[in-house]
Amino acid sequence: MARPEKIRRVGCAAGGRAFKPVGRPVDGLGIEELRLDELEALRLADLEGLYQEAAAERMGVSRPTFARILARARLAVARALIEERVLVVGEGPVVAASDEPFPCPVHDGGRRRGQGCRCRNQQGGSGRGRGPR
Repeated sequence: MARPEKIRRVGCAAGGRAFKPVGRPVDGLGIEELRLDELEALRLADLEGLYQEAAAERMGVSRPTFARILARARLAVARALIEERVLVVGEGPVVAASDEPFPCPVHDGGRRRGQGCRCRNQQGGSGRGRGPR
């Protein structure tokens, strides 16, 4: 059984959009899906020019995960451009970006093994995670 995907933060709300080659009817064209987290990775890395570490932190994922998301996004866009496919921006495991921290795995959800409390207002908890800042 595969592990559930981690929720990612996105700052762009572009779900439900599609882009197709000019002058070609949609009938008969292949479809390439670009998820919202992949679009956000493209925006952060290529449009805003952030380093992967900073972009990963803004999305709430690790740097290696961000690198994989970015690689999938670039592959989807390249495939759509080169093979004349319709690029469809779909959904994904995302939440709207905000300055709020992600829910604490100890207090707000099922605790994951090895995870300490990440609450800003830590009330007890295991003490193994990051404390209040």
